[in-house]
Amino acid sequence: MRFMVMVKATKDSEAGKMPSREGLEAMGKYNEELAKAGILLAGEGLQPSSKGARVRFSGTKRTVVDGPFTETKELVAGFWIWKVKSKEEAIEWVKRCPNPLEGDAEIEIRQVFETEDFGAELTPELRAQEERQRARMAETKMAAKQ
Repeated sequence: MRFMVMVKATKDSEAGKMPSREGLEAMGKYNEELAKAGILLAGEGLQPSSKGARVRFSGTKRTVVDGPFTETKELVAGFWIWKVKSKEEAIEWVKRCPNPLEGDAEIEIRQVFETEDFGAELTPELRAQEERQRARMAETKMAAKQ
């Protein structure tokens, strides 16, 4: 099972306040543990929403709204993608995480849909398309490492 583990934004993270050296060291050590355990697939911090945009959809119309966005509690400051056996295992790993931000922080855990979750609606043609896309992503990732 894959899970997206999201660090929720705070006023400080939205203001662009960077973590302390100690915070970076603690998070680096934690990420190393995740990697050694073989569960870390990806993980990054995100720039404040003032550097982002949203695209709103209404039928065929698209409207772009530039950041910043005011509802800090609904924003994400960083994320990991983990492959673990269960939600309970993901929770246990999150409990071991150093506080990702100064002061109060919150981390949300959400399971990622897998191909088999879509059932019959995912036709053999769509399944083949999904597999081609994953192969291209893997190629891109390998090329980026070189």
